[in-house]
Amino acid sequence: MKKKMFRKAGLLIFSNAKQLRNNMTNAEIILWQYLKTKPLGYKFRRQHPIHQSIADFYCHALQLIIEVDGSIHEKEENKTADEERDHRFTSTGITTLRFSDTQIFHSIESVIAEIKNSIIQLEKKFPLQGVRVYESHC
Repeated sequence: MKKKMFRKAGLLIFSNAKQLRNNMTNAEIILWQYLKTKPLGYKFRRQHPIHQSIADFYCHALQLIIEVDGSIHEKEENKTADEERDHRFTSTGITTLRFSDTQIFHSIESVIAEIKNSIIQLEKKFPLQGVRVYESHC
């Protein structure tokens, strides 16, 4: 299972991921406060290596990546790289959700609602996972 979870990420990627975990952005910290509570019973990992990339947050049971995009992602070359990366993940069965720093800072409730809705939709795709350990009453 570990091999599929990391999808052949190299040692350098693991090292970079560790550095990123120790230097999270303010928006990532805010979202992590929610995701570490295991929303709807699903475990998320932060700064998770996958192949040659590092996902901000990843739920292996649902094959779900959540990315937090700062202002640098508004540059055209970064938008293109993000689209290519998302397409690469989609082609391997991974769903990507993207939120801007602004969304997290100013409307965290709607971000959380979208994450919960995505989890519920992905549960239909992975019905045999049986990982829901409790119901969240938020």
